[in-house]
Amino acid sequence: MSTMNVSLPESLKAFVDEQVSARGYGSTSEYVRELIRKEQDIQHLRDLLLEGAASPVAGVADKAFFQSLREEVREATQE
Repeated sequence: MSTMNVSLPESLKAFVDEQVSARGYGSTSEYVRELIRKEQDIQHLRDLLLEGAASPVAGVADKAFFQSLREEVREATQE
């Protein structure tokens, strides 16, 4: 595992220390890793949304579409 040193103003360091204590993290490193993982998840979701928005329209999601999905689920669960 690599090491990274980060300089923070005292107010941010105090905030991080409070979060570590209040949320039960074992260390500030654990807290920062969790923040980075959450940001990665947000970025992944953003990428998927943009990919979907850029893709061609495959059909209309109207009442009939959702009814056909319900029927497919019913048929699949009866087998």
